[in-house]
Amino acid sequence: MEMACLDLEGVLIPEIWINFAERTGIDELKATTRDIPDYDVLMRQRLQILRRHKLGLGDIQAVIAGMSPLEGAREFLDWLRERFQVVILSDTFYEFAAPMMRQLGHPTLLCHKLAIADNGMVEDYHIRQKDPKRQAVKAFHDLNFRVIAAGDSYNDTSMLAEADRGILFRPPQNVIDEFPQFPVVTDYAAFRDAFREASNRTL
Repeated sequence: MEMACLDLEGVLIPEIWINFAERTGIDELKATTRDIPDYDVLMRQRLQILRRHKLGLGDIQAVIAGMSPLEGAREFLDWLRERFQVVILSDTFYEFAAPMMRQLGHPTLLCHKLAIADNGMVEDYHIRQKDPKRQAVKAFHDLNFRVIAAGDSYNDTSMLAEADRGILFRPPQNVIDEFPQFPVVTDYAAFRDAFREASNRTL
């Protein structure tokens, strides 16, 4: 059996924090794991900015409600789910992801949770475990799945390395330069071809 593990933001949906930054005009919030590899450093920075500007979960969810998956993402995901067991492994939060999951047909999602105060402010965040994407791939290996993983950023690279095959989808140049061992694709047609090539079956 083969499992496909996908990152969410930048692969199937736009970057939530970048969209929020553009809506609010706060350029500091445009930083993602493409820019800051240490996720804890990135999230602490984001929480400080939210507190400073008195922005809460409701403000972020209002932006997410107006977002849609990347063009072609739903069709690609439907194609993939016909051929693989598919799990989305993301560093987003369940409080953010629900509207996007509905538009993508409710794929299985493993991500994190936020701690929200009574006034709607984001107080903290809780990750499932350290290096959760890689740990998920390890667990699927323990269940005797062969894993093909795909992502776009620094926080995906340990998952890609742990998988039997890894694919980079529309990564920034710095990630391409630092991880030349992974094939790079930039559109969903090539993404399908990459999964066909990576599979040990004829698709």
